[in-house]
Amino acid sequence: MIFITAKFRIKPEYADQWPEISREFTEATRGEVGCLWFDWSRSLDDPTEYVLVEAFKDDDAGAAHVQSAHFKAAQEKLPPHLAETPRIVNFSVPQEGWSELGEMAVR
Repeated sequence: MIFITAKFRIKPEYADQWPEISREFTEATRGEVGCLWFDWSRSLDDPTEYVLVEAFKDDDAGAAHVQSAHFKAAQEKLPPHLAETPRIVNFSVPQEGWSELGEMAVR
């Protein structure tokens, strides 16, 4: 799978509205056949920072995502609300989902 984590720093005046601003893109991406997950979290230390954790089944699914109409629309709609270019970590992982964190196993 392709595992991606991206940090988005939002302009302060839009930070509280970011979930709604990004909703259409989020819902469309979650509806993609190859999308395994697409989840936003807000930083506890910086209220203007959102972290996106996303995964796609394979390279083809990742390519379909960035070539989709909703991705192209997001490229136009989202940047005016950003304080800086998002930062990203993107890598392929030889698994199909989340693994358990054995060191903190619930017993």
